[in-house]
Amino acid sequence: MNISHNIKPAIWGMAGGAIATMIVGFYWGGWITQGRAGQMETASATAAVVKAFTPMCVARAVQQADKLALLKEESAWKYRDFVVAAGWVDNVSDTYQYEVAVACANTLVSGETTG
Repeated sequence: MNISHNIKPAIWGMAGGAIATMIVGFYWGGWITQGRAGQMETASATAAVVKAFTPMCVARAVQQADKLALLKEESAWKYRDFVVAAGWVDNVSDTYQYEVAVACANTLVSGETTG
């Protein structure tokens, strides 16, 4: 293929411009790939579920003061298992139960409850 020597700089300029646009877009322009968008969507959904169900777990725990006192005596490593065994996250799907149990236990132990 024989390309005129006047056209070659324009082709190289377009290729360089396209590459520069992609670099600027992905690094400084906020562009993301489809895979990264999916990861962000999943993380956002999980955070929303945890935020919605944690107050219900805390309310259940506050109603059971005897178990709540036992939770505060437990090791931090056992919080999740304690909350699940106590039944405070029975209304949460298994997919999100771990995250809700951890958030609930941390809220209870830190004393941020209103009850």
